[in-house]
Amino acid sequence: MRYTRLGSTGLKVSRICLGMMTYGTPQWRPWVMDEEASRPVVKHAVELGINFFDTADMYSGGECEVLTGKFLREFCKREEVVLATKVYYPVDLGFKGGASAAAKPDRRPNMDGLSRKRIFHAVDASLKRLGTDYIDLYQIHRLDQETSMEEIMEALHDVVKAGKVRYLGASSMYAWQFAKMQQIARSNGWTPFASMQNHYNLAYREEEREMIPLCRDQGVALIPWSPLARGFLAGNRKAGDKDAGETSRAKTDDIAQNYYYRDSDFKVVEALSALAAQKGVSNATLAYAWLMHKGVTAPIVGASKTYQLDQAAAAIDVQLSQDEVAKLEAPYEPHPVLGHV
Repeated sequence: MRYTRLGSTGLKVSRICLGMMTYGTPQWRPWVMDEEASRPVVKHAVELGINFFDTADMYSGGECEVLTGKFLREFCKREEVVLATKVYYPVDLGFKGGASAAAKPDRRPNMDGLSRKRIFHAVDASLKRLGTDYIDLYQIHRLDQETSMEEIMEALHDVVKAGKVRYLGASSMYAWQFAKMQQIARSNGWTPFASMQNHYNLAYREEEREMIPLCRDQGVALIPWSPLARGFLAGNRKAGDKDAGETSRAKTDDIAQNYYYRDSDFKVVEALSALAAQKGVSNATLAYAWLMHKGVTAPIVGASKTYQLDQAAAAIDVQLSQDEVAKLEAPYEPHPVLGHV
C-alpha cells in the first residue's frame, strides 16, 4: 500500500479508501452484508494496508457505523486509522437514500439536515455508534438548502474545536456552493473543508468541468464515491438487469440503473474492457488506476469480496500513457448533473 496526504493537511491516508456502505444489515438494502459476512472483507483490507475507512450515519440506519467501529477496534490501532463519516440524511432504516426511487418515510423536524442542532446531535450519535471519542474526517453528506451556510460552517467549526472532529469534508454539490462555503469559513477564521467526496468515474465525468479544477487549485483532496459507477464499470451489467440481473445488486440498484445505463455508457465499458484485456488487469483495477492518474487522492472502494480489494490495491502500480487515457475517455458523452441529492 502507498500513502499520501489528505489534500493540504498533514493527515496520511492510504491510496485506497474502503467504503463501508456494503456492511450493515440487509434490512436496509438487499445487497448489504451482515457482520459475519463483512468481517473477513474488512480484515483483508487492513491486511492490505488500507487505513482509510468511510461510512455515514444513515447507512443501514446507523448499523454500518456500529460495525465499522467494532471492526476497527478489532483489527486496528486507533491512532493509525483515518475514520470518516457523514451527516445530513435521516438515520432511519426506511430511508434508502436521496436518489433512490424507494418510498421515503415521512420527514420529521430536526431529524435530518445541517442545522446547528442537528450537527451537534448527529456527531454525538455517530461517536457513540462508532465507539470512539473522535472522528478523523466529518463530512456533510449533501448541502442543506434550508440552513444558511454561515450556520453550517460555524457549527462544523465548533465540533472541531470541541475535539470531536479532526478535519472536515464535503460531498456532492455545485462548485460555486463549495467555493462560497470555503470563503465563509476562511473569512470568519473557521475550519475549511479538507476534502471533497464527489461523484466521479469513467462513466460520469461532469465534475471535470468545475469542481475538480477548483479542488486541485485549492489543495482540497478528491475522494470520489462510486469509482466503479456502482459496479457498472466492472463489465457485468446488461440493459435488462432490472428484470434478470446476475447479482442482487444489479437487479435492485435502481440508482445505478437511472445513472449509467445509456448506450454511450456501455461504450465506455467496452473501451475499458478492451484496454484492461490488453494490459492483463481487471476492469475494476483499470478504472481505479484511471482515477489515480486524474489526481484523485483515494477512490472510495466498495467491496463485498476480498478479491475486489486486491483488484483495487493493484491499481496503485498500473501505469497509463496519455494515449491509453485518451482511449478510455473517448466514448464519453455528457450527462445531466447526477448525485447532488
